Amino acid sequence: MSHYEDQYLDLMRRIWTEGAVQEDRTGVGTRSLFGATMRFSLADNAIPLLTTKRIFWKTAAREMLWFLTGDTNIRNLLKQKVRIWTDWPMERYRRETGDQISQEDFEQRIVDDINFAEKWGDLGPVYGAQWVNWPKYEDAGRGLYRRADKGINQIELLVQSLKSNPGSRRHIFEGWNVAELDRMALPPCHKTYQFHVADGVLSGLLFQRSCDLGLGFGFNVFAASMLIRMLAQQCGYEPGELIWQGGDVHLYLNHAELVEEQLSRQPAGDPKLHLLRKPESIFDYEIEDFEVLDYHPQAHISAPVAV
Repeated sequence: MSHYEDQYLDLMRRIWTEGAVQEDRTGVGTRSLFGATMRFSLADNAIPLLTTKRIFWKTAAREMLWFLTGDTNIRNLLKQKVRIWTDWPMERYRRETGDQISQEDFEQRIVDDINFAEKWGDLGPVYGAQWVNWPKYEDAGRGLYRRADKGINQIELLVQSLKSNPGSRRHIFEGWNVAELDRMALPPCHKTYQFHVADGVLSGLLFQRSCDLGLGFGFNVFAASMLIRMLAQQCGYEPGELIWQGGDVHLYLNHAELVEEQLSRQPAGDPKLHLLRKPESIFDYEIEDFEVLDYHPQAHISAPVAV
């Protein structure tokens, strides 16, 4: 019987052996394929954590909860020891100041100095800003418009829609705000989420325009599955499945050791994600509300992040 992770390993193998070599924004280079789909069942508390290497699921969970706050500054992430967003603001700081500060010192200054954090720790209007505060404009008269103080909370509207009109084909939230892409530290990779209700079962589809299959995918698929579970709980549905779709799916050329080591391993196990309470709203979950059981992955495989 096949393991849910086999489809991931098959795609990794196909990209590494058949993918086109591409120059990319980072200068590192990739092997890539265009267009891929995977499906993961979430029934019976199943969660598609990769088992051929350790995925630090609490890091992915903390990031998702951070997105839902609408915060775009890395300070609160760093207070929780989540360092996955440091590279982009640190690179900007080094470039603009000429100070080749170490990562440890940069992160400590972000945590200790709120003024430094406000100037150098903000990522621009990434993910959470679009999810819960998409810009809205009001008529200011004389043909002029001004940005409203409060934007559109797509997540709040999604929950309302799932509850009141489950048969809708408009259960969508979006991160790709064309007007603000140039202000983002990194334009959204996991950009479009759509949800579907049938016979009391909620499923979700995530489209990623760009997927780093070696490093990012494990976090993305866990976080999307976690979000489906949260929405199902809030709206009174059973979880169905996650359908993951990738546009440009790639492996970095400097990740050869990661790829070859991971492809030598066999997936095994059936991890479960348990939600330990039902908060009042989708925005009130805390990291202590999630528990993963029966997760026994093989060793973590490290690889450099391309910035």
